[in-house]
Amino acid sequence: MTDNAPRPADPSGAGATPDGQAPPAPTPGEPASTVDTRRVTVRRAPKYPRFIIIGAGLAAIITFILTAIYPVDPEVGFGALFGYFALIAVPIGAAIGGLVAVLLDVVATRRAKQFEAEHTTVDALPEEVDGDLED
Repeated sequence: MTDNAPRPADPSGAGATPDGQAPPAPTPGEPASTVDTRRVTVRRAPKYPRFIIIGAGLAAIITFILTAIYPVDPEVGFGALFGYFALIAVPIGAAIGGLVAVLLDVVATRRAKQFEAEHTTVDALPEEVDGDLED
């Protein structure tokens, strides 16, 4: 297990001294900083809107092709027939695209890896007020 307590940062990056003591405190010209180490999970997640839009678009294209292949009733016309079938097919295609994204998200969660991450917080330097420079 790792210790999640903040520890002072070492500007040289060398860590503790060889005798096991903590690194020296920052000099007055350097800002004070703390480093917080935590365990993080990294994974690739699918972008759901892209899958939903692609699924709906593919459904519209397939509907157009299938409507064009079969003979059209002259009383209804191609546009009305395509629109009617598109009202059914496009939401189904969007749902299938969303389902594919969920399945890929489950696979990505299983392949997730854990790493150590360090978050360094640097305190601001105190502003030095010099009375001689004021006009």
